[in-house]
Amino acid sequence: MHTAMPPTATHCPYCALQCGMNLRPVPGAGVEVVERPDFPVNRGALCGKGRTAPEVLSSRVRLTEPLVRSRATGRLEPATWQEALGLVAESLTRTRQAQGADAVGVFGGGGLTNEKAYALGKFARVVLGTSQIDYNGRFCMSSAAAAHQRAFGLDRGLPFPLEDIPRTGCVILVGSNLAETMPPALRYLTELRENGGRLIVVDPRRTRTAAQADLHLAPRPGTDLALALGLLHLVISEGRVDEAFVKERTSGWEEVRATAMAHWPERVERITGIPVPRLREAVRMFCAPQSAMVLTARGPEQHTKGTDTVSAWINLCLSTGRAGRPLSGYGCLTGQGNGQGGREHGQKADQLPGYRKLTDPADRAHVARVWGVDPDDLPGPGRSAYELLDALGSEVRALLLMGSNPVVSAPRAGHVEQRLRSLDFLAVADVVLSETAALADVVLPVTQWAEETGTTTNLEGRVVLRRQAVDPPPGVRSDLEVLHGLAARMGWEKGFPTDPQEVFEELGLASAGGAADYSGIDYGRIDREDGIFWPCPAPTDGRAEHPGTPRLFLERFATDDGLARFIPVEHREAAEEPDALYPVLLTTGRVVSQYQSGAQTRRVAELNAAAPGPFVELHPRLAERIGAVEGQPLAVVSRRGRAVAPARITDTIRADTVFMPFHWPGEGRANSLTNPALDPTSRMPEFKTCAVRVELAEEDQQAARGE
Repeated sequence: MHTAMPPTATHCPYCALQCGMNLRPVPGAGVEVVERPDFPVNRGALCGKGRTAPEVLSSRVRLTEPLVRSRATGRLEPATWQEALGLVAESLTRTRQAQGADAVGVFGGGGLTNEKAYALGKFARVVLGTSQIDYNGRFCMSSAAAAHQRAFGLDRGLPFPLEDIPRTGCVILVGSNLAETMPPALRYLTELRENGGRLIVVDPRRTRTAAQADLHLAPRPGTDLALALGLLHLVISEGRVDEAFVKERTSGWEEVRATAMAHWPERVERITGIPVPRLREAVRMFCAPQSAMVLTARGPEQHTKGTDTVSAWINLCLSTGRAGRPLSGYGCLTGQGNGQGGREHGQKADQLPGYRKLTDPADRAHVARVWGVDPDDLPGPGRSAYELLDALGSEVRALLLMGSNPVVSAPRAGHVEQRLRSLDFLAVADVVLSETAALADVVLPVTQWAEETGTTTNLEGRVVLRRQAVDPPPGVRSDLEVLHGLAARMGWEKGFPTDPQEVFEELGLASAGGAADYSGIDYGRIDREDGIFWPCPAPTDGRAEHPGTPRLFLERFATDDGLARFIPVEHREAAEEPDALYPVLLTTGRVVSQYQSGAQTRRVAELNAAAPGPFVELHPRLAERIGAVEGQPLAVVSRRGRAVAPARITDTIRADTVFMPFHWPGEGRANSLTNPALDPTSRMPEFKTCAVRVELAEEDQQAARGE
């Protein structure tokens, strides 16, 4: 009789909820997912992606040995680790010596653990000496992060735990379809309404989430900034400003008041398409209870004015005293699994670990001491994600890419694919042979969530511990082992440990005293306490250990004077508005059974059966105008490219807008169309709106003409 192995408590590999789960060994079949009801974020609930995550562990769908592109055949062929790592180290060194350190780039991912993100940033700046590092999290919540910093002096997605949401009086949810992107989180909104709270959803589509709302506002894509300003105008004109809070805990109100008054309700109705009575109803609903929250996601953030749009929603919270108080505040729903931690510890172009700034001499000196290097040897800030991708093949000649698939996920993806192809050398470390990995000169197979231990930081700022449950295949190594091997071959025998706990301890030292201080967190505490909320500094002078900070700003904001800052903003048009040639707006997003670029989820049969491919969602009036019927292939054309996918006709979308999910490559690739125009502050591309025309695919046009 065999003794049953106990399950391993860990976390889902996908979104920023980082749902708790148990992995139970199955003899001869790896592991299966079972509920972990004691973890507070999801309380045992899982979506289909989390439940089927072990399928990507299978050697049938994942990489199991290094691949090197053959000079003779031009194809990727199996190689030894010694050969693969040697070629990567040699190529990066040769490029660096011949063309300078900034001719080498590094591109990371929001799914990497904190330990990997930290080590990758250190590798880029210490071993390569390059400033050219950024990550795909730039495409996630960089606009919200910038607005957080401007208003509060600190960026953490949610300043309160999810458990506070059902206990507030009203939530305005802007540009988030939680029912599909984070299904286990929908229960918080359901419980909110069961407790008597009100839910307002802002979305140009009547999504499954919007269907749960007490009030659904469907603005024209790209007009969320005008909407927030219009609501603030009504707060002022109806005498709903919390004057005492504004006076005691904020600065900059008078200038913001003046800009809001220029956005009167009738003007906002013309811009957004939302009738004035519904604007007034939203203000009444938001201001009636003692507490309320605004939560945003990619909908209002992925714009050239995304930072200002989030600032406008923060201004609404501050003006009504719904920030820095229990059960109130502004929060951002981070998307990627470690989108929060990934930007805190060194992957981002302008940041050092602990949310330290590359431009601050004291921050540089602190991190340099931990790393054992001269502060003057650390490079300065580099290009943002899209700008880095756009520079490939010209200023940046060699690239090391970890855990990202920009061939599918980047804006103007056809151009980005061309840039990747133009590189002198591309190395990709990934779990699967993604569309980007397929272009590489060297592909390094690396471990994934259940095969390794490491921490992530969820959307609440809760640092959690993923635990290794199974051994990886023999030919697979961890990202930490990859960086250790490359560093050793490039002259750095020490400084890049392969033990994740050792890396985390160093991360704590590097973050100590920074905005995102992890120095009081260790694996043991995370294990005992179901995660620790940062900031959590190490105890000093014999004091008790810090409890962590589940709720921020209750006594003061993280600015120098402790006051939240109102930021004056004004509505402006999108970078690209419809015209005679491109008369329709395109917006993009996700579906429940796929995730991000789909590199992992498209390899799971159950998920593919539920969401087999891309589609074009359009209103019946638009379908009638172009002669489309359900399921018919449609061509969506922008100034940057063309995508073809079947029609999905529904009255749940605005008649001037079409929607495409962005999970697929090939002819249905939505990001072939999207606009890389950047927010001037966050450098976020404008994924969420661009001008397109929609027409029958060419073969259908020919049939209609009888050709």
